[in-house]
Amino acid sequence: MREASNIRDIEALGIDWLGLIFWPKSSRYVSERPDYLPRNAKRVGVFVDEAPEKIVNISRRYGLDYIQLHGHESTSDINRLRQIIANQDVSTIPPQLIKAFNIATANDLEQTKAYEGHVDYFLFDTKGTSVGGNGIQFDWEVLTAYQGSTPFLLSGGIGPEDAERIRTFHHPRCIGIDLNSRFEIAPGLKDSHRLKTFLEQLTK
Repeated sequence: MREASNIRDIEALGIDWLGLIFWPKSSRYVSERPDYLPRNAKRVGVFVDEAPEKIVNISRRYGLDYIQLHGHESTSDINRLRQIIANQDVSTIPPQLIKAFNIATANDLEQTKAYEGHVDYFLFDTKGTSVGGNGIQFDWEVLTAYQGSTPFLLSGGIGPEDAERIRTFHHPRCIGIDLNSRFEIAPGLKDSHRLKTFLEQLTK
């Protein structure tokens, strides 16, 4: 998200985390700091194969609680990022790290094994033509093959009609869902009414 009034409206719905995209090729790219940033919802910054030093600078400027890595970042890249974060002002709480993976089949989950212990969360998204925000789902049944210890977020084309499906989805490591393109009026602009209705349906 990137528009102050929209950020206020969505935060008021009681969401837990709110995402800001810092990948210049994205149609949701945050090129300027919004006049308002969430105060109750946690701030997530999304990066794609960005230099660790730049990630840390942006993280400090925007007060990020989470850094989501959505590219081809290696464990070495992640370790370097953690080291740079550790060397900054120790009076601040360091952001936690999320590594995104594009999933189509159970075999795609094999790539997560190398990242166990290097990040705090995984995010499972749909393989598509774009890095993210494709608006399509993968078969969630393949996640039964995930036996890792790292908690994950479920992403990929979750839409307004999926409330019942979300309620019946269970995995011991799933800690939340990522709602993006299917709840947008335009890239980076969320439909607060559609989201409100969806959240109400989730808690029925």
